[in-house]
Amino acid sequence: MKNLDFSKGKISNLILAQALPLTVAQLVHLLYNIVDRIYLGHLPGHGSMALTGVGITFPIITLIAAFTNLYGTGGTPLFSIARGAKDEERAEKLMGTTACLLAVTSIVLMAVCYVFRKPILYAFGASDASYAYADQYLQIYLLGTLFSMTATGMNGFINAQGFPRMGMLTVMIGAVLNLILDPLFIFGFNMGVRGAAAATVISQVVSAVWVVRFLLKDTIPVRLKQHNFRIVPSMASEIIKVGTAGFVMQGTNCLVQVLCNRTLSIYGGDLYVGVMTVLNSVREILSLPVSGMTGGAQPVIGYNYGAKEYGRVKSAIRFMTLIGSAYTVCAWLIVFLFPGFFIRLFSSDAAMITPGISAMHIYFFGFPLMSFQMSGQTTFQSLGKSKYAIFFSLLRKAFIVAPLTVLLPKLMGVNGVFAAEPVSNALGGLACFITMYFVVYRKLGKEAV
Repeated sequence: MKNLDFSKGKISNLILAQALPLTVAQLVHLLYNIVDRIYLGHLPGHGSMALTGVGITFPIITLIAAFTNLYGTGGTPLFSIARGAKDEERAEKLMGTTACLLAVTSIVLMAVCYVFRKPILYAFGASDASYAYADQYLQIYLLGTLFSMTATGMNGFINAQGFPRMGMLTVMIGAVLNLILDPLFIFGFNMGVRGAAAATVISQVVSAVWVVRFLLKDTIPVRLKQHNFRIVPSMASEIIKVGTAGFVMQGTNCLVQVLCNRTLSIYGGDLYVGVMTVLNSVREILSLPVSGMTGGAQPVIGYNYGAKEYGRVKSAIRFMTLIGSAYTVCAWLIVFLFPGFFIRLFSSDAAMITPGISAMHIYFFGFPLMSFQMSGQTTFQSLGKSKYAIFFSLLRKAFIVAPLTVLLPKLMGVNGVFAAEPVSNALGGLACFITMYFVVYRKLGKEAV
């Protein structure tokens, strides 16, 4: 297989070649959970409550994703830099250490969350009515933790070697299987919420097996070798240091989800927890192209930085930011003009439509500024500047949106929960990007950064 050199060729073409398949892969991967929510939201008689119950489990699912990001987004940039410096031995050890960290952590997370799931779900905003659905889903979903973390955390090593189409296929296989199994298990076998979780776990198993099999092939530039499947303490430390930004981003998402669910249950009840489940789902879908673009840019930026091609690094940052900004403006206009379409996609409950439309207009108001946060974060992570990435992750979620989620409802009622998001996008996103511009971008090629 071809060993792609990111230091040659047009930057925009390299990024798009990585980003387009990666976006498709992420979209397909998102279907694991999105399709569950669509089917469950239309269950006859209790669709809204089933949707609310699954929404209560979001913080736990996000926590699992946070640990996946800790190792995946930590190991992949270091891996790209090592390849750019032509140090393949180090790249192999980084891959093996990342795989081992993912495996060990997944087992611990699965055990802890399973044993303490009842107090955790109630602490995360479950009511007596929604707990039954949340518990049914979580009991089965947790069984796939090892496979979920392996598939997602290790797929980045495929993309970082210049095989984004294969990275797309590894995800697509499992997601297509999930699309097939969901209606069969939910409606055909009459398993309801349990069926949605079972379909997801089976699909995650298939995706994980596919990823690992590809990384074991001796035809790829850097493969996963058995003797490297161990934790090298020094490399684990580096991985965690760089990946902490990704962990903090997802970890603070977990915090915000908990605060949102608890606050909404107080000011609006289970119906508004269901509305937030829909809003989170729509945001995940609409954020994918930006995530794909930044994900596609990351190995290009990291490789060229390792190769000391600073002009190409700056070109990659400019292209990533421009495309991300243009897209988010278009996405916001679509949501503003057609909010009812997105609400009805996830729920047929008439009681959810009107409050859902109002909440969507507020929640997505600052969506275009999200791209600046992601561009800044990606640049910091790609260059291994974890301190800046961690700070701005904490700033937006922990220090802006989390307090506002608690404080604004005291002034605005339930709408205050939804208003916290656009405010954090504006303040946090601009602060992150402006700092990146002055601290990193302007200095590239002039002095060591």
